[in-house]
Amino acid sequence: MAGGWSKDGAVQEQIDSTVEDAIQRSRQRLPSGESLSHCEECGDPIPQARRDAVPGVRLCIACQSEHDRHERFDASGYNRRGSKDSQLR
Repeated sequence: MAGGWSKDGAVQEQIDSTVEDAIQRSRQRLPSGESLSHCEECGDPIPQARRDAVPGVRLCIACQSEHDRHERFDASGYNRRGSKDSQLR
């Protein structure tokens, strides 16, 4: 059932699009390539178990934890494409 200005299925399409955008952002953040043997931030060795578990790892656990703590997402997590509210803000 359409609600006013929207067509049937519009809400589900927006939800699906939001999920797809979040998956794409997460995939872009995954490391790729060959793992480093030493952390590019502090120079400490990266254990072989971590290099095997995370392909393309570039930071030791301590530096990665610090990086994750300060990382900010550019996207708000909301899909505003086609949203009536996006035109009001």
